[in-house]
Amino acid sequence: MAKKNSQKNNGTTIALNKKAKFDFHLSDRFECGVALLGWEVKSLRAGKLQLVDSYVIFKNDEAFLFGALINPLQTVCTHYVTDPRRTRKLLLNRREITRLQEASQQKGYTVVATAMYWKAHLVKCEIALAKGKQDHDKRETEKERDWQREKQRIFQKDK
Repeated sequence: MAKKNSQKNNGTTIALNKKAKFDFHLSDRFECGVALLGWEVKSLRAGKLQLVDSYVIFKNDEAFLFGALINPLQTVCTHYVTDPRRTRKLLLNRREITRLQEASQQKGYTVVATAMYWKAHLVKCEIALAKGKQDHDKRETEKERDWQREKQRIFQKDK
């Protein structure tokens, strides 16, 4: 008897934006849906997503994800004219959009995509309000991360 292919994508992460955690102080986080095309969903199931330089722009009281790269599958690219870096609409409530828009208009603040993941059969994007870090803040973050790693090694040796 053959095993059924169970979908492992329920509640799993598709991609993380680790660079955003290094370059920005992340404060308020929001979960939003993403308006996608069919070939994009298939590519996300294959894990072909990069969020490195993606951020949120606001036009006409709507939020759009700009700069996310979804590479098309070879089987799909023959049927459609694909644009891997197209701007995708984010599905947020009106009050969330206005809150993010007002906060991002302050000096030094922006809205970045930090993660994209599956929630049941839906694709969700986690966005965060971010303030840019200075160089000394980045070095401090790196030192803290190294210390946490070293501390874990010490505790594992003792056990």
